[in-house]
Amino acid sequence: MCWIKNPLQVILPPLLCALTLLVLSGCTVGPKYHTPTAEIPAAYKEVGDWKPAQPNDQNLGGDWWEVFQDPQLNALEKQVDVSNQNLKAAEAQYTQARALLRYYRADYYPAVMAGASATRERVSQHAPPPGSTFVGITYNDFALPFNVSYEADVWGRVRKNVESYREQAQASAADLATVNLSMHADLAIDYYLARSLDAEEQLLNSTVKQYQDALDLIESRYAGGIASEVEVQQASTQLETTRAEAIDVGVARAQYEHAVAILIGKPPAEFSLPALPLVTPPPPIPVSVPSELLERRPDIAAAERRVAAANAQIGVAKAAYYPLVDLAAGGGFESTVITTLVQGPSGLWAIGLSATETIFDAGRRRAASDQAIAAYDQTVANYRETVLTSFQQVEDNVAALRILEREAQVQDKAVVAAQRYLELANTRYTGGVTSYLEVTTAETAALSDEVTAVNILGRRMVDAVSLVQALGGGWDRSALPVRPECCGKLTSQLR
Repeated sequence: MCWIKNPLQVILPPLLCALTLLVLSGCTVGPKYHTPTAEIPAAYKEVGDWKPAQPNDQNLGGDWWEVFQDPQLNALEKQVDVSNQNLKAAEAQYTQARALLRYYRADYYPAVMAGASATRERVSQHAPPPGSTFVGITYNDFALPFNVSYEADVWGRVRKNVESYREQAQASAADLATVNLSMHADLAIDYYLARSLDAEEQLLNSTVKQYQDALDLIESRYAGGIASEVEVQQASTQLETTRAEAIDVGVARAQYEHAVAILIGKPPAEFSLPALPLVTPPPPIPVSVPSELLERRPDIAAAERRVAAANAQIGVAKAAYYPLVDLAAGGGFESTVITTLVQGPSGLWAIGLSATETIFDAGRRRAASDQAIAAYDQTVANYRETVLTSFQQVEDNVAALRILEREAQVQDKAVVAAQRYLELANTRYTGGVTSYLEVTTAETAALSDEVTAVNILGRRMVDAVSLVQALGGGWDRSALPVRPECCGKLTSQLR
C-alpha cells in the first residue's frame, strides 16, 4: 500500500510564505493618532488665599476616604467593592468590551474548518450527458475535508479595527473606575449628610429639653400670679414647634440611611446606620496643579481613549478603498471506499489567492469615511468638554470649601453672640425688666444660628468629598490596562 505526504505538509509551506509576503508588504492607512489639545489653566483661580494640603503632605491613596479618619465610614466603604450592583454592572460591561476585543482580534489569524461526510448516491439513467460513465450507477462518497481562509491585512483594516476595540476596552476600564469613584463618593456624601442631620436632631432635642424646663418655670410663675397666660402660650408654642422640627429631621435622615444601604448592596430593611452627630470639620484636601487632572480623572481618560478609538475607525473606513486580499486553501481525503479514505491516492488539496476591489458603490465608502471623521470630531469635542467640566467641578468645590470655611468662622461668632443675647434676655426677664417675648426672640435667634452652624459643617464635609471626587480620588491613568484582551481585570487596580 502506497502512502503520500500529508496534504498539510504540501499546503502549509506555500501558504506561510504567501502570508509572510503579504504581511511584510502591507501598510496601514488612516491618520496617525495624536492626543487632542485642551486648554489647561496654569493654576486654579478659586484657591486664592485658601491653603489646602499639599500633594506631598497628604496624597490621596486608593482608599481616599481614609483621609477623613472615620472608622464607621471606612467600614461602609469597604462593602461597596463587594456588593454594589452599579459597580458589578460596570465590571460586566468592561468584561463585554474585553470579549469583543478578543472577538475582532481573532481576525489576525486564519480560520480553519474541518468536517466529515458520508453519502450514498445513485445517478439517474437519464442524467446528462448521455453515455456518461456515472449514469445509472450507485456509489458511496466518503470525505474528510478541511479549509483554511485568511484575509491578508495588507492595508491595515484588521489592525486598525483591533486597535479601535482595544481603545474602547480601555475606555470601558476607565468607565469602571469612574463608577467606582462615584459610588464611593455617593456613599460618603450620604453618610455625612446623615451625620449632619444627627447633629441637627441632637441640637433640636437638647433645645426641646431646655424649652420644656422654661415652660415648666413659666407655668409655675403663672400659678403664682407672676406670669401671664400669654407667656405660657408663647413658651408652649415655641416648645411644640421645635419638637415638630426635631421629628421632621427624621424624614431626610431615614432617606439617607436607605441610600447608604443600597450603595452597599443591602435592602434598607436589613441595614441600620447608628446615629453619630457630626462635630469635626473636614481635613485639608491636597489639590495638585490643573495639568495633573488629565492623568487623575478616569472620565477624562475614558473620553481620550474614545477619541483614539474613533481615530482608528477612520483608518478602517479608508482601508475600504483598497482591494480585499484573501488567501484560501483546502485539502483532505475523498474516496468511494472507506478503507482507502486516508490513503495517498485519496488525498486532495488546493490553494489560491484572490483580490477584490469595489468599482462602484454609489458613494457608500465615501459616506462611511465621512461618518468616521464626524464621529472622531464628536469624540474630540466630548473630550474637551469633559476636561472643561472637570476644571469647573474642582473650582466649584475649592471655592465652596474656601467660602464655607470663612462662613463657619463668622457663624461661630454669631452663635456666641446669640448665646450672650439669650443670657441677657433671661436675666432681664427674671428681673422683671422685660416680657417673655424678648426671651422667645432670643431663643429663636440662638437656635437658628446653631442650626445654621451645623448645616454649614455638613456642607463643608459634602464639598470636601465632592472635591476628592472632582480630583479623581486616588486613581491614576497608569491603572489602565495596556492589553485588556489578555489581562486587566481591574477590581483591585481601580481603587
